[in-house]
Amino acid sequence: MCIHNLAVAGGGGGKGTWGKPGSELIVEEDDIDKDVHDPNYDSDTQDNCEFESILPKLTTEEFERVVDTVIKEYFENGDTNEVAMTMKEVNLAGLQPALIEKMIIMAMERKPSHREMTSVLLSDLYGHVFTEEDFEQGFNSLLKSMTDLVLDTPSAPVMIGNFIARAVADDCIPPSFVEGYRGNVDCQYIRSALEHADNLLSMKHGLVRLDNVWGVGGGMRPVRYLINKIQLLLKEYMSSGDINEATRCLIELEVPHFHHEFVYEAVLMVLEDIHDLLSPFICKLLKALATSVIVTPDQMRRGFQRVYEEMADISIDIPHAYNILEKFVTECHAAGFLPEELIRNIPSRGRKRFVSEGDGGCVKSNGY
Repeated sequence: MCIHNLAVAGGGGGKGTWGKPGSELIVEEDDIDKDVHDPNYDSDTQDNCEFESILPKLTTEEFERVVDTVIKEYFENGDTNEVAMTMKEVNLAGLQPALIEKMIIMAMERKPSHREMTSVLLSDLYGHVFTEEDFEQGFNSLLKSMTDLVLDTPSAPVMIGNFIARAVADDCIPPSFVEGYRGNVDCQYIRSALEHADNLLSMKHGLVRLDNVWGVGGGMRPVRYLINKIQLLLKEYMSSGDINEATRCLIELEVPHFHHEFVYEAVLMVLEDIHDLLSPFICKLLKALATSVIVTPDQMRRGFQRVYEEMADISIDIPHAYNILEKFVTECHAAGFLPEELIRNIPSRGRKRFVSEGDGGCVKSNGY
């Protein structure tokens, strides 16, 4: 009988044979069953896998809530890194231009210092959260909304112009962004914003000066600058008599620690008034500021105390300064916002007392 397909040398076998003895125990890697539903499936023997979490895109409501919370916290702590980390943890998925628009609108509703903080934040997020295209789309959207923005913020064209010029200075958008609109704008508000931005960028050393486009914030301002602003504020108040406007302007300076200077300048203005007409107006203003605690009792006391300490020099230029001061302090005390301590400490000019005052013919000097 003929037997076909005999085992080959070495016992490996061929078709129809049992194969090499023990070969049933050897399992090739490719023979491992990779079906996860197989009872013998072993995940440890499979190729390495990388898993990536997918965050769902923010809904409109979630976007508004997250941005509102994050930006308000930023206005409190000034930490741009924290904002960047938070924005990277959510799926903005094309909402970056809307985020830029939202940030700027929130800043427009607040103080100049907040607008400066927003410009800094926008610059710090460039390249991490925002691209140049995001900035251009965000500003385009703001410009298209200008008619509505002006209803709530009449100065919106100037503010948007400032933000655009600052973004150019910070290399977030190219100068060609402004140039691209030239001759293609019908809306007067959009044109006004772009012209303002163009004027800022065209100034000599404009890109350098734009670092202070919102003004140096609060206590960082030079003392001389603050004094000039306070003096101007007081002069405008004496001209208009508008306490609310004077109060608003003082608050906008954002220097509560420097309000003693405001009190000092106000009292000095009374002393310099040769016609004695300003006293009741200044008293009324100081009372309003003290009652609303915009000027704290400590700042009020320090302001008057500074005047007390400089009376010797002040009286050289204003001979009747002591009499005027005593009258004004008494008036303020009667108005109810000056403590008894300031009444007791009113300085008096040293004066000479003569024979008629019963000093035995001697002339002597006496200071209180």
